[in-house]
Amino acid sequence: MRTRTTAAAAALTTAVALLLTGCGGSESEDSGKDKIAGADTGASASPTPTATNDGIDRPQVSLPEGDTLVFAPETTGDAKTDAVLKDNAEYLRSIDEAIGKQDPKSEAVAFYSKDSAYIGSVEWISGFVKDGVTVTGTVRYFDRKVTFSEDGSAGLVYCADESKGYTKDVKTGKVNATEATKDSYVLYNDRLRKSDKGVWQTTKSTSARGSEVCQP
Repeated sequence: MRTRTTAAAAALTTAVALLLTGCGGSESEDSGKDKIAGADTGASASPTPTATNDGIDRPQVSLPEGDTLVFAPETTGDAKTDAVLKDNAEYLRSIDEAIGKQDPKSEAVAFYSKDSAYIGSVEWISGFVKDGVTVTGTVRYFDRKVTFSEDGSAGLVYCADESKGYTKDVKTGKVNATEATKDSYVLYNDRLRKSDKGVWQTTKSTSARGSEVCQP
């Protein structure tokens, strides 16, 4: 199981509290008002381009050795929904890549997220760097469901099975293969908005570890 470090959790709580104070607990970070300086970094990222069939130059993302992410479903047959699922998957992959490279300032993470989601991602990655660990094993993201709002944003709810996902010491290579528990299953509720480049960036992400919804 991949757990958030204490330092990262405390920093993330502070960051989110500051965001909610400025935004009144709403999603006004998507409206262009009351944004935290430096949080909306997607537009300034200069990723290594990768040609895709949608014409968008995307950063090349490679997972750490021994790390596997599985997404179900990957596609639904609906082009708009599939675009959201694809960019969400790349966002999650970019986080693991950043952990593997021990790089909280990853351009790929900035490319696929902004606002509170970006802040949370940076703090999450920083926790692994502080502890000197990376990620390995397999994490399965399943029951991925997309809904669209009238304001143009998308909601994405999904589960994560971390029962076979572990941390690994960067220096020694020792894997912390903990046994699966109820907390190995996490429920995520994300908000995404399409950027000027046409990328569905995650702007807000909340999670509930141990959620009954995701238990096997």
